[in-house]
Amino acid sequence: MSSAAKQRELDWRRSQVLELDSQGYTQREIASRLQVDLAAVNRDIQFLRHKAQISLQKHIHETVPEEYQKCMVGMKSILKKTLQIGETVTDPRVKLQAHAVASDCYKFILDMSTNAGIVSDALKYVASQKEQLAALVRDGDIEEGEKEIQITTTNNATGGVF
Repeated sequence: MSSAAKQRELDWRRSQVLELDSQGYTQREIASRLQVDLAAVNRDIQFLRHKAQISLQKHIHETVPEEYQKCMVGMKSILKKTLQIGETVTDPRVKLQAHAVASDCYKFILDMSTNAGIVSDALKYVASQKEQLAALVRDGDIEEGEKEIQITTTNNATGGVF
């Protein structure tokens, strides 16, 4: 079997492992259904976890900051327009509504500026997953070919941050 065919087979098996794992099957049940040994399923799950870790790191380092910035700029723009409306209108009801919207904008901006708990928890999770991967590599629980790929991928994905 060619290496391309082996890779396609491995990719297919990993997709099946992911699907069955997400449906609540145990590793033994997955191995039985796919007619592979338990060690192969365990390696596949470790690989899939690592792949998810890389995806989460990318999300944390690229997507979250970009979306945060867009949201802050948008909120400040809305706040500015709302304050302008509040200053220029004469109807007291519209003025009151503008002040209420401005107050909500300030609250939202404050929440975004101070609620770093979610991001902090995500960063801690990523760091713990990297430590687990490093332990697996040290203990030899990951096959030789996968060690190099995972270590290289981790270093490239994180830029050395994790």
